[in-house]
Amino acid sequence: MFKKISIATVRSARPLIAAFSEDLKPKAKIDVPQAWRKQFLAAIQTPGFKADIGETIFNDGLIIMGMGSRAKLDAAAARRAGAGVFKAINRAGIDAIRCGARGDCDDLAALNAIGAAFAEGIALANWRLDGFDGTAARQVTRHPQLRIDWDRKTLKAGMSAGLMLAESANIARTVAATPPNICNPGWIAKEARKVARDAGLKCTVLDHKKVKELGMGGIDNVGKASKIPPCLIRLDYTPPKVSKAAKGEHLVLVGKTITYDTGGYSLKLSGGMRGMKYDMCGGAAVLGAIHAIAKAKLGIKVTALLPAAENMVSDDAYRPDDIITMYNGVTVEVTNTDAEGRLVLGDALAYACEKLKPTAIVDCATLTGGVVVALGHFSAGLFANDDRICGAVECASQGANEKVWRLPLWEEHREFMRSPFADILNSNPKRSAHPIQGAAFLSYFVDEEIPWAHLDIAGVASPDGDPVTGSGPSGFGVRLLHDLAKGMTTS
Repeated sequence: MFKKISIATVRSARPLIAAFSEDLKPKAKIDVPQAWRKQFLAAIQTPGFKADIGETIFNDGLIIMGMGSRAKLDAAAARRAGAGVFKAINRAGIDAIRCGARGDCDDLAALNAIGAAFAEGIALANWRLDGFDGTAARQVTRHPQLRIDWDRKTLKAGMSAGLMLAESANIARTVAATPPNICNPGWIAKEARKVARDAGLKCTVLDHKKVKELGMGGIDNVGKASKIPPCLIRLDYTPPKVSKAAKGEHLVLVGKTITYDTGGYSLKLSGGMRGMKYDMCGGAAVLGAIHAIAKAKLGIKVTALLPAAENMVSDDAYRPDDIITMYNGVTVEVTNTDAEGRLVLGDALAYACEKLKPTAIVDCATLTGGVVVALGHFSAGLFANDDRICGAVECASQGANEKVWRLPLWEEHREFMRSPFADILNSNPKRSAHPIQGAAFLSYFVDEEIPWAHLDIAGVASPDGDPVTGSGPSGFGVRLLHDLAKGMTTS
């Protein structure tokens, strides 16, 4: 692992050259800098080398990085390649590399994007949750620093941007991975204040007393059984200069921040409870995203809301059959205390509509197991009340390589959430359209005229064996939400 990764001019560094699968064909035309051409041609003849993405070999001081087929080269491939290179140079203890741009790669804009993703892949692969090693821990080699250079100076800005974005994603991953005996609503509030100081944000925390005064029955009821009281965290980013395209725009990001979910009285079985520290990955993604937006100084006003609570069990816990009143006056019959995320989100969404007057809202949540059944770990579920915001999210997801798939949200789904005793149910016992139920519930807390999108990231927030981030939290959503905000400054 490297304590620090930076973009710098390095006189003495290992040259690194990309190799494509097409280079292995007979009589292939390879435009590699003359100083490294001989070593490169010898290296790619290494038995078994196929130039697969992330495949890395060393030859006579040169590092060869496999990039797969040139025809399929994109930022996602570069990110995976960066992770592969990281593993190789980390094992070798190499502390400086110099990327050599091939002559047959002259599109500077494309190279800039590739360089940014490559540097991001290195930094994402370098992440590790620190602070919990004990006396029996395996020794981890920690190198002081890794410096990355590029022989085209104009492209270093892209690599710096990639490192910065990875830093924000790693903040989200660290928050998500921190164990629940430490990561609780109060701790999240402290971390949000740290992020605010680092990125120049304004942080406001509405404590449990204030939440109750405001009539936020969702946050109050979900969190009141815990000794650690719930809260609503607000982070405001005011750009130094608003872009022409984003004049008058106010993007609000809302992230489900359930720091631990036992299921409440609808108790999860022990096997289903393991890993529930990741039930706040939506909030972590929103926290990382607004950090990235502020660091990039994007020209758009953005506010992040993190409704934070622990869903615990006590004699004060809310129960199935309870009826609670939400911030906007909607009454909810509780049928399942394990459908708690939509309750805290509902209050935050209603608060956003009334207090912030947003021009667009996107919420991000590990909301349903049903979306995992529907889409697996391949994609997040996307729901929207407006085709424009849906299209903007889909476009951002493609650029960020964080896949989403739109699922329907019809009036019939909203009616399906009606209660015979209150306005709506928090979960219909029939279980039909399970992932859509969550979105249908949330729609009651968003004003119809405000474009809104809901991202259910339950299947992608902590996949096992991701080629870049490995096991544990992926930071899904940070890149997507950053790119969404960035797109709104130019469209």
